Amino acid sequence: MKIKDSIDKNTAWRRFKKNRLGYVSLWIFCILFGISLLGEFVANDRPLIVRYEGTFYFPIFKDYAETTFGGDFPTPTDFHDPQIKANLNAGHNWAVFPIVQYSHQSLNYFSKEPNPAPPSLDNILGTDDRGRDVFARLLYGFRLSILFGLALTFVGVSIGVLFGALMGYFGGKTDLLGQRFIEIWGSMPELYLLIIFASIFSPSIWLLIILLSLFGWMGLSDYVRVEFFRNRSLEYVRAARALGLTDQQIMWRHILPNSLVPVITFLPFRMSAAILSLTSLDFLGLGVPPDTPSLGELLSQGKSNLDAWWISLATFVVLVGTLLLLTFMGEALRNAFDTRRGSSS
Repeated sequence: MKIKDSIDKNTAWRRFKKNRLGYVSLWIFCILFGISLLGEFVANDRPLIVRYEGTFYFPIFKDYAETTFGGDFPTPTDFHDPQIKANLNAGHNWAVFPIVQYSHQSLNYFSKEPNPAPPSLDNILGTDDRGRDVFARLLYGFRLSILFGLALTFVGVSIGVLFGALMGYFGGKTDLLGQRFIEIWGSMPELYLLIIFASIFSPSIWLLIILLSLFGWMGLSDYVRVEFFRNRSLEYVRAARALGLTDQQIMWRHILPNSLVPVITFLPFRMSAAILSLTSLDFLGLGVPPDTPSLGELLSQGKSNLDAWWISLATFVVLVGTLLLLTFMGEALRNAFDTRRGSSS
């Protein structure tokens, strides 16, 4: 059962598609995120497939000893070793490498320039101060940022919807106590707590998600609370009560679907905030472990190596481009669910 001023999903989707900037941003974002999910097939220091002496190998899925390809040691194969490269190109042997032949942790030992090295044919966006490929670290860092944003948004939205629904539906003392709890909890110094926990526990992406989720739900809960408070007095809720439905059934089957407009329209903006939080914490050294590829770590390297302009410039373009795409998508979603517009607009 729908309330009068709600918008069905087909109408909202048609409105969203009419917003060309938001619709194109959605496609670009999905394509870039899909490419990043296949990062191991795009940027990797291991071949996708190798044919050596009549046998096929798949190094991207399995480690092979150097002796497998004519090397001298039983250690994992370094496919940038000149001897291994010569063996793979001899006779009928061959290997298919990804587009970028460096992973986010592999070093370019054969660079002719000191690190950080400028862009070249081997490293199209140059290397960082340790000789790691900047393009590979941007690709993997972009994937980490998006996955982090999705996880943090999902957890924060779930908690915010739960608290907002309980306060808005039951009202009274439940609402009063909930509001006072939010005021007290929201006044706690979040950054100080992050610094304290970062000094106690080892850096971890899961620790960041848990800590940031403790504070990221409060803004959304207010909107959900208002929607539940407004919808609980409408006719369809009274009819549901008269039919003998429980409070839980009324909340999750009837009121929640009619209260998701602020939740949906805020999703891209919450993802933007999550990505900015991760980038800021990594820039300050309070985020993920040091070897993890992240946009904040690259920005920190750019600050420490001002002459290596390619590090700061490439990271800035990726970060700003990602936030712009999410912002355009959020604006399109907000216009699509705006009930003040006519159904044909």
